[in-house]
Amino acid sequence: VYPFTQGALYQVYTAVGQITDIALQPGEQLVGSGPVAAGDTVRWIIGDTQSGSGAASQVHILVKPTRADLMTNLVINTNLRTYHMELRSTERTYMASVSWQYPQDELIALRRQNAEAEATQPVATGVDLSRINFRYEVTGDRAAWRPLRAYDDGRQVFIEFPRGIGQGEMPPLFVVGAEGTTSELVNYRVRNNYMIVDRLFAAAELRFGSGDTQKRVRITRTDGRPAS
Repeated sequence: VYPFTQGALYQVYTAVGQITDIALQPGEQLVGSGPVAAGDTVRWIIGDTQSGSGAASQVHILVKPTRADLMTNLVINTNLRTYHMELRSTERTYMASVSWQYPQDELIALRRQNAEAEATQPVATGVDLSRINFRYEVTGDRAAWRPLRAYDDGRQVFIEFPRGIGQGEMPPLFVVGAEGTTSELVNYRVRNNYMIVDRLFAAAELRFGSGDTQKRVRITRTDGRPAS
């Protein structure tokens, strides 16, 4: 089993009277008018077959030399990648099967699993659902990062942003004073697409940019009660 690297040349040893099975990744398919090409097609017998079905189907390239001490190259084109191999034939030593591990695919799959696991986790633990208050109004500029809604549980304010927003895209949050002329930058935590503020407030503003291009979105508590 080889770790796959695009552009690498893989050595494959074969023997007279034996078949070497080159197994591609499950679900991978041959493409093009000549997906399997060898430098010497006279002294090498090369064919392909398939096992399994559906998403589990797997292409196998079968290689057999007609005599020992041969060498040629083999190129396989699929819908996912191109394989480059150097075939060598011997009297007895051969590789019964050849396959690959795909570190890049495994890394992508791991990242996807982690993202899905994180998305299914609750925004916060220990929240008393009976105390959830959807008493906030979102007004201001129509920015791409404009929150969808805000609510609190009596201790914390949860500000929900559109899904897919990155932490670096979230603007800073300023709590606005009662007179509306002062503001204080507040700390917050990010969980998935939520900004979590560990305090209550009567009004706050999200601000991004400066000068004429600055975008502002205000989050206002609508029940008329004090901030805490």
